[in-house]
Amino acid sequence: MAMRQVEHDPAETVRAGDLDVGIIDDGGSGVPLVLVHGGESDRTQYATLRSHLGPGIRAISYDQRDSGITVNPPVPYTLGDLADDLADLLDALNLQRAHLLGTSFGGAVVQHAALRHPDRVASLVLIATTPSFALCPQQVGDLFDMSHDDRQRAVKDFFVTPEGQAELHNRAAQTLAYRDQGKAGRRHDAARRHEVRDRLGEISAPTLIVHGTADLLAPYSGALLMEERIPDARLRPIEDGRHAIAMEFAEPIAGYIRDFLGLSVER
Repeated sequence: MAMRQVEHDPAETVRAGDLDVGIIDDGGSGVPLVLVHGGESDRTQYATLRSHLGPGIRAISYDQRDSGITVNPPVPYTLGDLADDLADLLDALNLQRAHLLGTSFGGAVVQHAALRHPDRVASLVLIATTPSFALCPQQVGDLFDMSHDDRQRAVKDFFVTPEGQAELHNRAAQTLAYRDQGKAGRRHDAARRHEVRDRLGEISAPTLIVHGTADLLAPYSGALLMEERIPDARLRPIEDGRHAIAMEFAEPIAGYIRDFLGLSVER
């Protein structure tokens, strides 16, 4: 199928279903890899990881509902709705199938996409995510209840390792996008209803799981459960990694992704 060529423009939108969706699309004829951002971020979250992915990958990130420059009605939605939005985006980009990478909340979105649209999913990369909100500690709810400024300050302790804090905590904090109370509330409500533990065995896509062993927001036990229950899954632990491993450990994780996609690993 011919691929639509899209310029690398952070302000571009495409019409996907009933939404105008903000995207960053590397374009070209590489392997299509859709990057699905976390609950508090937007399409710009993956700048660091993107810089390490290397040639042969067409990296596409986009704004989910209530994120970035995407325009959507102010009505409640579920993670299933966000999975359907992702399928609509593939239609808008003339992609029959794509590899899906999601971190945290975005990892939950792609799990639902694999269950609802298995024919559209070539593979999954699940980074620092969980199969159930019920597995998340109280700190997640506390973060939901914080102001935007307080949440940015909390990044230092929850998102990066002590070794990485001096260099990375400001950059990690900047990936957290401001949302008004209505937008944040709709996303938090959707996150709280995430539950697919009993359906992991239905995921047919090959799956790479990358998880920090010291993640304080998405416990490592959830990664072990996904590895156990998803039929074709492999787990790559990041020793002592916390929640922002896709940024702090971007270079080795990009290597894991390239190997998983059958591409040579950049040296």
